Amino acid sequence: MINTNPSNSMRFRSKIVMTAAFSLLFGAVAANFFKISVLNNKKYQDMANDQHFGSISISAHRGTIYDSKGITLAKSATVYKIFIDPAAFKEDLESLQKRINKRNEDKANGTYTPEYDENGQEINVLPESAEEFKNKAAAFIALKLNVTAEKVKTAMDAEGRYSELKVQTEKAVADEILDYFYDMGFVSVGSVEDTKRYYPQNDLAASVIGFTRGNIAYGVESYYNKYLSGVDGRTVSAKDSNGKELPYRYSKTFEPKDGDDVYLTIDREIQYILEKHLKEMTEEHDVKNRSCAIMMNPKTGAILGMATYPSFDLNDPTELSSDMLLKRVLYDKEIENPTEKDIEECTPEARERQWNNKCISERYEPGSVFKIITAASVVEEKAIDFDTWSHVCNGVEYFQDGDRKLPIACHSVDTGGHGPVSFQEALTKSCNPAFMALGQALGMEKFQYYFDAFGFREPTGIDLPYEASGDLPTLEKMINIDLAEASFGQCETVTPLELITACSAVVNGGYLLQPYVVDKVVDQDGNIVLNNERTVRRQVISEESSKTMADALRNVVIGNIEGNVDIMGFSIGGKSGTSQRFSAIKQNVAQEYGKEDENLNEYGASYLCFTPSDDPELILLVLADMPDKANNQYYGSKCAVPCAQDILTDVLRYLDKSPEYDETELKNLNVKVPLLKGASIDDAIKTIQGLGGGTVKYEKIGNGIEVVEQSPITGTSISKDGCIYLYTEKGNTYEPVTVPDLSYYSPELANEVLSALGLNYVAKNSLATQEGATVKSQSIDPYSVVAKGTTIELEFQAQSFND
Repeated sequence: MINTNPSNSMRFRSKIVMTAAFSLLFGAVAANFFKISVLNNKKYQDMANDQHFGSISISAHRGTIYDSKGITLAKSATVYKIFIDPAAFKEDLESLQKRINKRNEDKANGTYTPEYDENGQEINVLPESAEEFKNKAAAFIALKLNVTAEKVKTAMDAEGRYSELKVQTEKAVADEILDYFYDMGFVSVGSVEDTKRYYPQNDLAASVIGFTRGNIAYGVESYYNKYLSGVDGRTVSAKDSNGKELPYRYSKTFEPKDGDDVYLTIDREIQYILEKHLKEMTEEHDVKNRSCAIMMNPKTGAILGMATYPSFDLNDPTELSSDMLLKRVLYDKEIENPTEKDIEECTPEARERQWNNKCISERYEPGSVFKIITAASVVEEKAIDFDTWSHVCNGVEYFQDGDRKLPIACHSVDTGGHGPVSFQEALTKSCNPAFMALGQALGMEKFQYYFDAFGFREPTGIDLPYEASGDLPTLEKMINIDLAEASFGQCETVTPLELITACSAVVNGGYLLQPYVVDKVVDQDGNIVLNNERTVRRQVISEESSKTMADALRNVVIGNIEGNVDIMGFSIGGKSGTSQRFSAIKQNVAQEYGKEDENLNEYGASYLCFTPSDDPELILLVLADMPDKANNQYYGSKCAVPCAQDILTDVLRYLDKSPEYDETELKNLNVKVPLLKGASIDDAIKTIQGLGGGTVKYEKIGNGIEVVEQSPITGTSISKDGCIYLYTEKGNTYEPVTVPDLSYYSPELANEVLSALGLNYVAKNSLATQEGATVKSQSIDPYSVVAKGTTIELEFQAQSFND
């Protein structure tokens, strides 16, 4: 008989297999348990919490952004999220219907007693049905929150304990909605604090301050978001065994932590001055591709003002403030006759360009302002003998390109060139051929070295997002004509911020600094959590070379006052520039040198200046990108310089900077008319004789012994040889004079004519002392009738060098 029982060896093998299987199974369970309980503990704990708890986010108040003087530029205000508890709302409706049924029963039985207020009006009136109240309530909320009634009803009928109706609701509206339901005994509609961002200055410094909306973020709001945003709070409520949230009495609130406050280096008043005069320049010269300006402290890198015009309203950033950028987008896409669909499709790109900070995000050809960098490099390298070097400018230079000779013209080509020029004259007259020669003396390798050393191929490190970097053909790709054009700022592209930062290094002792717009970050307890200070990236040129360049740029202003910013009592250095904007116009414009289509060509007009020239505290750059070409007003000296003049004049006055007059200015200093009315005629004459070193004249009108009226009035300025009219008899205190048209009069002739009429004048600028100066404008229109003695402010013009 065959034995079917397993043998001992079979049993032993079976035990080993079973043991191994159970060991593997146990090991897998243990490993999974370890993974869940240890490695992924937080994940599964969060999942468990999600099953047992529900939560509502409470927004933290975003930190406030202030200017350098503590004026609010951006702030968060308390608003409210309006929500409904759908489950509780159903219970409220059921309770309301029971009350309605009870009222109807009492009315039927004759036991209903209405309630009245002190005016005899019935109160606590119930609707006909709970369904009627629901419909009216939905319509009421829809009206107050500007949403649809369907959305409200969907929220009312939803599952769960929380359904959001509207965020960022003003307090008055939130209170009105809550009172509406409270009066009916409902507890299912509530509100939670939220925040809303406001910008009290609207469009001021918009591209610097920036904004955040969803995943869109710009400016300081973006760069310093981790400080500004704070930590949101949360209301946590328990859930029952079915996963439904329990009423809000079973909840706990964790308060939010508000964000830190940010203080800018930007001064609101200086920012306003920049934007005001940029607007004037942009509109006067019909600028097509926006204008911008930067004012900074060249010793520290602190930005005092950074403006782009047109700006945009931070409270409504999606609205295009101008059609300028839309036109540029259409131009770039070569759409000449746009349809409504074209405009609709191009608007988002125009909007995005509007948000970009032109000062840091857009490159342009710097033109002759870049000659400052070329000159500084030559000075540092001692590439020429400054005592003997000169270059003869014939108006045009030719460069060999294969079989062709390519001409590069100087702006003086129409007059046959500048002739022989020294280093200083090349800078003052902005001679392109002379700078081509300086570029050649420097050489390609050194030119590339200093282009990099001055920071043009790297971000400046400013604390703002989306910064672009400059561009220049690399050493391997650069050819002689590239070097020639780059020497006068035409081959390379840079950002305005890169240029002003590099020029600061030229005049501040040679130190390339990191610019910054935020001074400090302060938490809600007043502790400084971040403090920005002067940061030196490297020294590019020596202090000796820096002084040489500062003096040379001061001489540029002295040698060409008409083409530069000149303010009496202030030592200013500067350089203007005009560039062809090849990088921003259709490529076929510049297919052949010297054969560009001028109708398609566009220009960049810019100006850089600093003061005091021997120890700069302020440096300013102004750029008009693509001004109108009519009447040759697109040059930097014609377009950007007047804007810079107005900006610097207003800023120096605002900062209460005291003028320091040189000997020439002292001789031609205007005189302030003192208070003479009410004084005896003898005392008045004695006072006048002490003005302006005794040069001021007077004329007595009448036979009285006391001054009853004077002209000009107290506080008015007159020239040092002006005349004050003293009236000594009442009833005889006004003599009318018709103002002449002084256009193109020389200073001498203008003074002679005005003196003969009994009128005074003061010069608006110092060009009155320049040879060949003539009147450009006058403060009082020709043929106006004014009082004898009135002061007319005259602006003079003189021959200037283009750039």
